[in-house]
Amino acid sequence: MYKISRILLAVTLMGGAMQVFAQEPLDGAYVKTTTKEKEVVPYDYVREADVFWAKRIWRTIDLKEKMNLPFKYPQQPLAQIIHNAAKNGELTVYDPSVIDADQFKKVLTIEDVKKIGTSADTLYQPNALDPDKIDTVMVKNDFAPEKISKYRIKEDWFFDEKNSVMIARIIGVAPVMPVTTSSGTTMEGDLTMYWVYYPDLRPILAKFEVFNPKNDAVRLSWEDLFEARMFESYIYKESNVYDRNIQEYATGVDALLESDRVKNDVFIFEHDLWNY
Repeated sequence: MYKISRILLAVTLMGGAMQVFAQEPLDGAYVKTTTKEKEVVPYDYVREADVFWAKRIWRTIDLKEKMNLPFKYPQQPLAQIIHNAAKNGELTVYDPSVIDADQFKKVLTIEDVKKIGTSADTLYQPNALDPDKIDTVMVKNDFAPEKISKYRIKEDWFFDEKNSVMIARIIGVAPVMPVTTSSGTTMEGDLTMYWVYYPDLRPILAKFEVFNPKNDAVRLSWEDLFEARMFESYIYKESNVYDRNIQEYATGVDALLESDRVKNDVFIFEHDLWNY
């Protein structure tokens, strides 16, 4: 009985040692769990009676801007996070081709989502058995997050009279990629992949880190980045009676000036609420 116990103990220790050696090495000096265990802080409830001024604004986050470089972080790109969640059924996305697409009316199926951003190339190569014969081979290209060039944001700005504070709430987010031809060349214009309802996206973004170039020990989540508004953007539309974009009545420098005018109007309104 004593020998049997010793044999069982030896087998157990060997199994434990093999399991330790089989584990992947820790990529770092310590285990990072803060972001993975983070929970989203719910928004404060706002009564309609406490809101006496509000403005709906649409923005564009251009990834060419230096401040928006974290959006291009290759290890955890925002577009890949959103697209994977949509393909896995964890996130509902909405068809951008319908009228009022940013009002989240028509849901895209998972099969439709899987087709977005994919392409097929035709390759011609000699036949292995007959060199004089040319075979046609179709190669499927998966969605590439590095193709995303912009993000569109739909948000509401309103003044909460009860707490005397101006609040910006993001309502929707849409990844945008440049339009390409069948030959792969880039054309003028943008293609919106889909619209995402931001409150549904928040819990997912809270689990993924954003690169911090100044301190690797302090990494914000994507949800932190949006809530802290750590991005550069320009306004391309405000709520108006004609429901039109700025580009429909202004171009070039005039469009940029109009965008700044909308942003300045919000600032002036908040500034004029206080006496100094």
